[in-house]
Amino acid sequence: MTDGRPLTARPAGRHALLVELRDAEHTAAFHAEVLRRRAAGALPPVTEVVPGARTVLLDGVPDPDALARRVADWQVPPVADDTGAVVEIPVRYDGPDLADVAALWGVGPDEVGALHRSHAYRVAFCGFAPGFGYLTGLPPRLHVPRRSTPRTRVPAGAVALAGPYSAVYPRATPGGWQLIGTMPDPRPLWDPARERAALLTPGTRVRFVTADGTCAGPGTGTGTGTETGTGTGTETGSGDDPTAGTSPEAGA
Repeated sequence: MTDGRPLTARPAGRHALLVELRDAEHTAAFHAEVLRRRAAGALPPVTEVVPGARTVLLDGVPDPDALARRVADWQVPPVADDTGAVVEIPVRYDGPDLADVAALWGVGPDEVGALHRSHAYRVAFCGFAPGFGYLTGLPPRLHVPRRSTPRTRVPAGAVALAGPYSAVYPRATPGGWQLIGTMPDPRPLWDPARERAALLTPGTRVRFVTADGTCAGPGTGTGTGTETGTGTGTETGSGDDPTAGTSPEAGA
């Protein structure tokens, strides 16, 4: 977007609408509003809702031009901190980039875990690999650049940072994020046998806890890698345009 409007909506093909938002906060709020209106029957038929870094795609729309005019007039409230299901992710802070991240944060390596756990996270969008959620919640002072040289293999369960995002790799892949820890059992992140295969879906709140179940910051829990609350189910999206330079590449 090049103007001061909070959103720009334009048709994307014959039956889809692409809505561009100002930032991640506005994107999360708009995505939540779409789901709320859809559940209330106050939205034309939409077959799929796909959030991205700063976009929301509505697919299967009968009249994209008409819907574009409607959404331009929406009053969209911010997302309340206590909405959405809560998932706890147990972590051992033993990542190979722990010392590098500590240096960037200006703390000791043994302080990284407590600092990482002290913030509340939310899945902004999903992409790159099945079950891979891009989590927002880190304050700007804790944003870190990607590694200058990506790894050819990042193990499943690696807890990672890049730009404004935190994430957990659901399977072994190449990747360029800073690795600070390990989720001991990453299998719950993606289970095709489950009705909802991805554990982390857009809008889900995430709380990192130590592998023994302790959490400094937003609450405590058992650290099972499962949901501890209820929320609205959302569609899995695809990662787009996580800001170049300090943010993750499309392939994490």
